[in-house]
Amino acid sequence: MDYSSAADQISAIHEQLAKAEIYRGYRPVPVALSGFCGVLGSLFQPYLVPRGNVRAWVLYWGVVAVVSGLVAGSGAVFSYLWREPEHGRRRTRRVLGQLGPALVAGGVITLLGAFDGRLATYLPGLWAMVFGLGIFASRPYLPRTTGWVALYYLTAGALLLAFGKGASNAWTVGGTFAIGQIGTAAALTWNRERVFDA
Repeated sequence: MDYSSAADQISAIHEQLAKAEIYRGYRPVPVALSGFCGVLGSLFQPYLVPRGNVRAWVLYWGVVAVVSGLVAGSGAVFSYLWREPEHGRRRTRRVLGQLGPALVAGGVITLLGAFDGRLATYLPGLWAMVFGLGIFASRPYLPRTTGWVALYYLTAGALLLAFGKGASNAWTVGGTFAIGQIGTAAALTWNRERVFDA
């Protein structure tokens, strides 16, 4: 057996083991804090975004999303840079690779909404649905209960698209996201406690 073939087989074994392991890079506290960023975003929107200014509204929620993402991902970034061995880093890249396309799609939708005011009404629902799809894509590496959170985002997004007039109410974005992120933190905590109790 040559060495490159053996290395390929070992790599394939690592891939299969990684799929069976739950990714623990997302930490419950930063994820919950990202939900509170949504609450703060909703509270401050009336004071920081001029009523009827669609571009300002899209920019505002884009900034809130980036800040929330940095907060939620801070535990994973810290672990990646200072704690994880190489196979753990590979797993982090794989999980983020699953979520990445949804985040890119959300960014493209956001840019389109900034230049087409008619789309802004649909942004809260689209954002929720795209984020839910990203969680579903990452689910093979996350605790099973995160599937319920992904389903929540998809359902909330569908309801916002069907009935919501998104840009007029600050809570359609911030409230939806806060509930989802706090639910995600609860799922991560519940799974963590079950692992440590076993």
